[in-house]
Amino acid sequence: AAAAASAPAAAPATAATGPDAAQVIRMFEGRKFEEVSLDNMRKTVAKRLTEAKQTVPHFYLRREIQLDALMAFRAQLNKQLEGRGVKLSVNDFVIKACALGLQQVPDANAVWAGDRILKLKPSDVAVAVAIDGGLITPVIQDADTKTLSAISVAMKDLATRARDRKLLPHEYVGGTFTVSNLGMYGVDNFDAIINPPHGAILAVGAGVKKPVVKDDGEIGVATVMSVTLSVDHRVIDGALGAQLLEAIKSNLEAPMVMLA
Repeated sequence: AAAAASAPAAAPATAATGPDAAQVIRMFEGRKFEEVSLDNMRKTVAKRLTEAKQTVPHFYLRREIQLDALMAFRAQLNKQLEGRGVKLSVNDFVIKACALGLQQVPDANAVWAGDRILKLKPSDVAVAVAIDGGLITPVIQDADTKTLSAISVAMKDLATRARDRKLLPHEYVGGTFTVSNLGMYGVDNFDAIINPPHGAILAVGAGVKKPVVKDDGEIGVATVMSVTLSVDHRVIDGALGAQLLEAIKSNLEAPMVMLA
C-alpha cells in the first residue's frame, strides 16, 4: 500500500522585523540626513533588547515610595562620611534596598534558564550605566552583605570604568536583578526592558514633592519617587512580584534597616 502523505512541516516562526536599510533610505529621498554606522556594542544592545521584548513575557508593577526619611538619613550619613571621601547617592540606597528585598523574598532572586529556573543565594544586582554608543550593566556581587559605603565605592568605580570601556568581562555578567535609574534626568516614571536571564528590573524615577495623606489623616507634602518593576512572568508570578516590590518599598521608607 502506498504510504500516507504527511503534512508539510510548519515553518518556524520568525521574529517580526521592520523595513530594511534600503527601504528606510528611500523614504527620505530628497531630505537631508546623516547615516550613523552601528558599532558592535550598539548592534549587540539592539539585538538583545529586541530579543528580550519579543521573547520575555513582561508584566509591570508600580508603586510610589516616600523618600523623606531616606533623604534625612542620607544627609546624616554623608556628614559622618565626609572624612572618608564617600558620598552616598539615592541610587546606592536603591541598590541596597533591592538586594535586601531579594533576600526577604528569596523565591524572586531567580533567573530563567531555558527549561528551568535558577534560584541564587546571594543578591547580585546589576545597574544600568549609560555609555557612549549604548549601555552596560555592571554587577555588584553580594550587595546584600555590602555596606552602603562599599556599594557606593564599588558603583562609582564600575561606572567610571564602564564609561572608559575598561570593565572586565566577569564584571558585567551574572546577577538576577537590574536597577535602571533615570530620575537624575527628571523622568517621573518609565517601563524598563528586562535584561535576560534576569527575573526583573526596577525602573526608578525622580523624587518629586507631592501632597500625601499622612498616618493621622492630615494632608501633607512628601518627596515621592515612582518606581516600576518589570517582571518575567516565567520566573516570578504576580503575587511574588508584589511581595518583592513591597519589600523594596519598605526598605527605602525605613532606611535604618539597611544598617542592620
